[in-house]
Amino acid sequence: MCGSELVALPEGVQKVAAWLEARGHPHAPVMLDDAARTAQQAADALGVELGQIAKSIVFRRKSDDVAVLVVTSGDRRVDERKLEALVCPDGKRIGRADAAFVKSKTGFSIGGVAPLAHAGDVLTLIDRSLMRFDEVWAAAGHPHAVFKLKPQALEVLTGAPAVNVAVDINENTVAQQTAMDLIAIRAREISPDSDFVPSPCISVCRISADSGCCEGCFRTLDEISAWSRLPADEKRVLWQTIHQRIAALQH
Repeated sequence: MCGSELVALPEGVQKVAAWLEARGHPHAPVMLDDAARTAQQAADALGVELGQIAKSIVFRRKSDDVAVLVVTSGDRRVDERKLEALVCPDGKRIGRADAAFVKSKTGFSIGGVAPLAHAGDVLTLIDRSLMRFDEVWAAAGHPHAVFKLKPQALEVLTGAPAVNVAVDINENTVAQQTAMDLIAIRAREISPDSDFVPSPCISVCRISADSGCCEGCFRTLDEISAWSRLPADEKRVLWQTIHQRIAALQH
């Protein structure tokens, strides 16, 4: 990549591009359309499987404030119990890192954390789920930038071990089906004429990095925060949107 091309990229992408070039990596970062906000949208834009998106998730080790970065497949979720068993020998816990912590430790913003070229020391792990593929696409220092590489090259470039820290696929499927079943039960309380519309919340408050929706109620963060202010008719419309999202997952 020539200097003029490098300058045209966002600062974080420039850093990753220079880091890769210095190590002879053959694939420079590419910028995706701004509409590609989720792992699935990025996969669609690249014409690859969701699992080929190597998403970066940063945790904070509570005992010493070390940043723990897990790079896993776009179709997998990190099992925090497995992760704690590997990185918390003192029995302490890990927690999700906020935006300020992620930026200070890695030099990148959430959504664009590259698995390499970090601002400081980061404890990095690569989930074995990525090894299913010949090629994967990793974040390149910006929410809309990625670069291509082989999973084995990711191990070499980062010096990180490949470990099993993803939620078992069967466990994930069961959890999703349970959420769908509970939502179906809650939906029976909806009346077309009543001012009371039940909340879809089933007390599973975890936003999926892939869809941007809660894994319990299938709403976005904006939809969740706006719920209490919505009139009954708009709440019923949102319920229809939830049903559509669930139907899309079932096909």
